[in-house]
Order: sequence, then C-alpha cells, then structure tokens
Amino acid sequence: MKKRLTFLDQYLTLWIFLAMLIGVGIGYFFPKSSGFINSFSSGTTNIPLAIGLILMMYPPLLKIDFTKIPKMFQKPKLLLASLFITWIVGPFLMFLLSILFLRAYPEYMTGLLIIGLAPCIAMVVVWNELAEGNRELTAGLVGINSLLQVFFFSAYAYFYLEIMLPWFGIKGLPITITISEIATTVGIYLGIPFAAAVISRFVIKKWMGAQWFQQKMLPFVSPITLIALLFTIVIMFSLKGALMIAIPFDVFRIAVPLVFFFGIMFTLMFFVGKKLGASYRDNIALSFTASGNNFELAIAVSIGVFGINSGQAFAGVIGPLVEVPALISLVNVAFWWRKKYYLKK
Repeated sequence: MKKRLTFLDQYLTLWIFLAMLIGVGIGYFFPKSSGFINSFSSGTTNIPLAIGLILMMYPPLLKIDFTKIPKMFQKPKLLLASLFITWIVGPFLMFLLSILFLRAYPEYMTGLLIIGLAPCIAMVVVWNELAEGNRELTAGLVGINSLLQVFFFSAYAYFYLEIMLPWFGIKGLPITITISEIATTVGIYLGIPFAAAVISRFVIKKWMGAQWFQQKMLPFVSPITLIALLFTIVIMFSLKGALMIAIPFDVFRIAVPLVFFFGIMFTLMFFVGKKLGASYRDNIALSFTASGNNFELAIAVSIGVFGINSGQAFAGVIGPLVEVPALISLVNVAFWWRKKYYLKK
C-alpha cells in the first residue's frame, strides 16, 4: 500500500506551485535578479542551478542498492521496449508536435526539438521516487541513457535539424555540439551526485553499519530532495519571470505541445509495460524514464549554440517549467493507475 506521507510530501504540489510563483515574482519585481544569478555561471552552467539539481539527486541515488542493478537485464523485453519508446518514438513525437504547434515560430520549434532529443537523466530519479517506482531499474536506465546521450546526441541533432526539417519543407538549421560538451553536462548533473551516492553509501555502511545507514542516514538526507527541488524551481522561474509575464502567450504556445508530449509518452510506456507484464514499480520506472527530458542538456545546448537570449534558449527554459507541474500530476496519475490496475482484489 501507499506509504503514509509526511506533511511536506502530502502538499508537495502546493509547495511546487508556491515556488513557481515566488520565482516568477522575483524575476518580475526584481529584474536585476536574473543578472545576479547568471553572474554565478561557468560557461553554460549556472552554478546555483547546478547545486540545486545535484543536491536534489543525491538522496534518491543514495537509496539505490547498486548491486541489484544487473537484474534489469533479466527482463530484456522491458528494456528493449523502454529503449525503443524513449529513443525512437519520443524524439519523433516531439518532432511532429513541434511542427504542428510551432511551425510559425522556428526558434521555439528548434528549441522544442532539442528538448525532445534526449531523455531525462536527472529529474526522473525524483519523479520515480515520489511515485514509489523501482530505484534500481531507474538507475540502470539512467546509466544507459546517459551513455547513449554522450555518443548519439550530436548525430540525433544533425538528423532532425538538418535532414528531417527539410523533408517537411522547413529550412535545415545547423547545430554543432561535441561529445565532450555533452559528456561534461552529463557529468555535472548526473556524474557528481551518482559518484557521491556510491562513495558515501559504501563508506557510511562500512564505518557505521547497515542498520545505522537505513535508520539514521537515509531519514536525515531524504528531506534534502524536496528542499533542493523547490530551490531549483525558484531559480529557474526567477531567471525568466519577467519575460514570462511580458510574453505569456509565447509561454502557452511552447507549453501546449510539451504537455501533450509528457502525457502521451507516459501513457504509452505505462500500457506497453503493463501489456508486457511489468510490475507497478518497474512500470513506473519505465514510464517516467520515457516521459521526461534532459532539460539541463537542452538548455546548455540552446545557450551554447544559439545564445542566452535566443528563442531556442527561452523554449529550453520553458521546458522544465512545464515538466515540473506536468510530471507531478503524473505522479498522482501513477498512484491512481496503481489502484486501478495493480491493487484489484
């Protein structure tokens, strides 16, 4: 049965929307705040945002028993279904949605395409944790998707922006992003918290014992995820708060296809997984892996290639702003479907 939620977890959606409002308010009423926040940047990496994402990732990764990860290969049908839907269906779906909704806005269309080219490797861990999915399966999928992004993102970007767009009567758009740049982004947002979790799990269990680790350490660090999530949301929204209020219809234009994408991908993967006999915990890990996107990489690529004030960068920032409330809603959908499909008497 669903575990009893703490006060903070019970009203998670409320805290997230409050954080969004606070962020927009900061960006709108204190327009110089975005410049101050961006002053703490190294290249295309915003330091406060990176810190929030890393801290947010650490507790869920710390809870993973990494010795169980190889078991995911005992379910090859689920693994293959996940890779096909995530890497073949997902980018093509985002391609179609971007053309359908944003053909008249080529910069936004390109930004949306970039978002769709890589699956989520960071926030998926948080959504999976909130929905009580399989941590080990999620960790395995995140690891595989991270490697695939490092080696294939550039080729994917070239294929969709240089080849697919002209097929649909749209001028191709050049994009240059190297494997090393992608690896750096993946390393920052996934590698650092992953390494910290593996090392601290091993060291703490060895020095303090498994019982102390489970009963003291994990309860102590668990609230960090929510705190860091809210901090990250405030930072993201404050960076574009004034612009979001100035051009709200553009925000809406970008948000609509994203909402369709998240809903379609989550639903498709969930029912494919159910058809293949996946347990609830496995199915949730698969579904959130398929539905989320690597907005950290998308923002970094958009800023690095097109500039921080480009329409592509704006679409990249809108991506996670839509993803957060959308996937929080899907957490609730997951519990509803668990009751409907997995807890039948």
